[in-house]
Amino acid sequence: MFWAWARIVGGVGLLAALLWQVGGGPFLAGVRLIDAPALAAALLIGVLTTVCGAWRWSLVAGGLGVRLPLATAVAHCYRAVFLNATLPGGVLGDVHRAVRHGRDAGDVGRGIRAVVWERTAGQVVQVALAVVVLAAFPSPVRPYLPLAAALLAGCGLAAVLLARLLPRAGRSRWARALRTAVDDVRAGLLARRTWFGVLLASAVMVVGHLATFLVAARTAGSDAPLSRLLPLTLLALLAMGLPLNVAGFGPREGVAAWAFGAAGLSAAEGVAAATVYGALVLAASLPGAAVLVARRIRVPAAGREVTRHHGR
Repeated sequence: MFWAWARIVGGVGLLAALLWQVGGGPFLAGVRLIDAPALAAALLIGVLTTVCGAWRWSLVAGGLGVRLPLATAVAHCYRAVFLNATLPGGVLGDVHRAVRHGRDAGDVGRGIRAVVWERTAGQVVQVALAVVVLAAFPSPVRPYLPLAAALLAGCGLAAVLLARLLPRAGRSRWARALRTAVDDVRAGLLARRTWFGVLLASAVMVVGHLATFLVAARTAGSDAPLSRLLPLTLLALLAMGLPLNVAGFGPREGVAAWAFGAAGLSAAEGVAAATVYGALVLAASLPGAAVLVARRIRVPAAGREVTRHHGR
């Protein structure tokens, strides 16, 4: 409970600091500039990224021995995207789909692990692509990229060595957790029938999110060349991994303001682009609201059927 409130307070504090620095103009101006072509592009890209996310989840869940049809996964992912975009923290939708699928499959623990591992795979691919893009194009973080890449490589190597060196035998909680994690990675992520699909789906999702952010930047009025915008928008996307947001807003706008300003553009331009991105993502997630409504309608109807059956 403490950390949940700390994340909300952190997100509110970050937004307050942004408002104090740049004012409310960039936020309002960005939203006013959204037009029909931008919304249509966001909806189409949202379909692609959501289906890819559902496919990745289905592959990982299947590798862990939990059946998940693609159509069911798409519905759950749309609902999760909508909840992530409207609730504090940015992860409550994923928590909901993990627990819900686990209950439906009769194994909550395995259902939760499937979501954790597929999200982890997506983050790893996004960071790897970020290193490549940030190395290829100029950005405020380019001078620090060799150090960051070395640290990431070191962390990865340390994780592999730790998994190999720690004793996997025994009945301790750590030994059991390590065995489970290694088995999950091998079966859910690195198995022959899953690794390529997980990699492809994750890469397409990163490209889709970047495309949406570039549409947002253009909609907000930025006329900087793509080679200049691409690394800046990628930095803002990486910031979204921090669970310090309020309905999706917070770190993304803060990092965008810093990155755009450090790149010689303006902080207000970065805030406007990030705000438009948030609004476009919310619009693209609206099918998830329809899934929620349909679920609300279907469950009471099923309850009434059971009541009438017992009444007879």
